[in-house]
Amino acid sequence: MATAKILVVDDDDAHRKMLKTLLSGFGYGIEEAQSGEEALERVKKDAMDTILMDVRMAGISGIEALEQMLRWNPTLPIIIMTAYSSVDSARRALKAGAYDYLTKPLDFDELNILLSRSLEHSRLKDENRRLKEQVAAQPGFPDIIGKSPAMKKMMEMLRAMANSEATVLITGPSGTGKELIAKAIHATGPRKNRPFIPLNCAAFTDALLESELFGHEKGAFTGADRRREGRFMQADGGTLFLDEIGETSPAMQAKLLRALQEGEVQRVGSDKVLRVDVRILAATNRDLLRCVREKTFREDLFYRLNVLNLQIPPLNERNGDIPLLAHHFLRHYAEKNRKHVLRFSPRAMDALLHHKWPGNVRELENAVERAVILCPADTITEDHLPMGMADSLPSGEPGKTLADLERQAIFSTLDQTAGNKSEAARILGITRATLHNKLKLYGEA
Repeated sequence: MATAKILVVDDDDAHRKMLKTLLSGFGYGIEEAQSGEEALERVKKDAMDTILMDVRMAGISGIEALEQMLRWNPTLPIIIMTAYSSVDSARRALKAGAYDYLTKPLDFDELNILLSRSLEHSRLKDENRRLKEQVAAQPGFPDIIGKSPAMKKMMEMLRAMANSEATVLITGPSGTGKELIAKAIHATGPRKNRPFIPLNCAAFTDALLESELFGHEKGAFTGADRRREGRFMQADGGTLFLDEIGETSPAMQAKLLRALQEGEVQRVGSDKVLRVDVRILAATNRDLLRCVREKTFREDLFYRLNVLNLQIPPLNERNGDIPLLAHHFLRHYAEKNRKHVLRFSPRAMDALLHHKWPGNVRELENAVERAVILCPADTITEDHLPMGMADSLPSGEPGKTLADLERQAIFSTLDQTAGNKSEAARILGITRATLHNKLKLYGEA
């Protein structure tokens, strides 16, 4: 993996050199700029992974430089350093689009953590930029978004099923898009020009589900004022998608099994047997094998449905697809709500990447829709995401050799100040007494 490139921007030569020494010790590639103007030119010419910039400099300020940098590259993570722990200064930096800020004297642990987090975002910036023009979709399945290994494996299975007439059991947690997958199987199969009829089995009582599936005759029950065709007949020649099949009762499972085995149905209230030709796609978020062992799902029906099995991975197993999906939903809901929302801030994207997503893709879609509606400008920040979502940002871990790096930074700074301990302490952001104690610890006092 290439070394991450960080641009350190500070008009204090000694402080900038100290940071270069420290951060080089962390394993980063360090570039320097001694003014906001120089930093802007560097950003336009060279690709940087993260910017670490002082807020107060001669010429244009760090915040002014930040605003211009983000106009050039909106996805660039920029960490602002300020010697003034003013809440207003910090808010202004964050409002302008800073990834985060640090107050001097710098906490080296916190600095390392912030850099690690910002670089995780930065590694996705090129792919995210391309998403402004197109959604990375798999050939042949334009509505299915994902390039993660788990999704590629699933797509290979989908292609293998494309020309099949076999029954498919689609499994996966709620919110993963099982109906979307079912539609893709139908749209690429031999019945693509015939009806696709979905039915959520969990939405009906047994009596109503039987009527929905098989139809009913006029007068078959109270309220049946006319004859009605069921979903099997509606799907004749095409595909019937039975969602949440695991929620059906044993009695309904027996009726379904007969319809699948014989290719025949009877309307409720009729003795007439009707022939049907349908391809069955079924889906569930339950472990049906476990249900079979627990005697809550018929074994014969399970094997009738499970000719082909397609398992959809949960969103937390395809983390790399989150930016693809998030930008897709952003564009969709920005257009739907007539909003000029263009992007996510680095911290907002980090929050999406580190959330656990128990509700899977559906939860992500809802979060993005909410953010688009609440966003008053063109950039979604973590404040627009559902409450508590930004809390998922990692706290990180300090460098394992921080003491050695600190020692190296101290001696490098003393070299730059020709041994002037008061000046070195000022640059390092510590008191002269603290510096003396550290030198004593190192046996150099």
